[in-house]
Amino acid sequence: MYIGRIVSIAKTQDGRLCGAYRVSSRSFPNRTAVVEQTKVSIVPKAGHESDVQRNPYIAYNCVRLVCNGAVAVVSNGSHTDPIAEKIDMGMPVRDAVTLSLLALDYEKDQYNTPRICCVADTRDDGAGWLGIVRDNGVEVRRGFLDPGRFWYVATYEEVHLCGEQQGEFPSASAADACDFMLTGGVFAERTNPITAVAAMHTGGGFELAVKDMPVA
Repeated sequence: MYIGRIVSIAKTQDGRLCGAYRVSSRSFPNRTAVVEQTKVSIVPKAGHESDVQRNPYIAYNCVRLVCNGAVAVVSNGSHTDPIAEKIDMGMPVRDAVTLSLLALDYEKDQYNTPRICCVADTRDDGAGWLGIVRDNGVEVRRGFLDPGRFWYVATYEEVHLCGEQQGEFPSASAADACDFMLTGGVFAERTNPITAVAAMHTGGGFELAVKDMPVA
């Protein structure tokens, strides 16, 4: 089943938060993720830079670390930055996510693609948040995950924050989480994976990892 882009908020078996993202695409598969010190960006691969002229939504920061590394914001578009910046300035997570999603709204492409996001907030008893804005509504929810569990939302089909979109989270590192997003659990049944990104808390900050799906 094709569900497009996916964001997931998870907690490891030993209680560490992880925010993860998977790019799944049928139209623009030639993309990768680039890690910098406190952010990760989705960009076209070399030789495919002109793709952004066909679709301006395909390149963006998908992860930002803020609040001195205590909070990770993960999303499928340009809303990563305003959410992260508002949280960094002291706005509550719920308000920052809701305001930014409403302000930017769903993407105005031929599919009315929703904007989705998660926030891993280690300051607040390990709280994880998910958010989505669609052409027919907006949802933002805080989830108190049990250790070893994840919760996700996607841009197509699985577009509601509901209990069915949860499962066991086996990963212990950010690199493991990328593998899981690409080919593990329920995600193995979700088609067209391109690249995965994860921000996992280590106790002293968030570890960032990225992985492209191997070309068959």
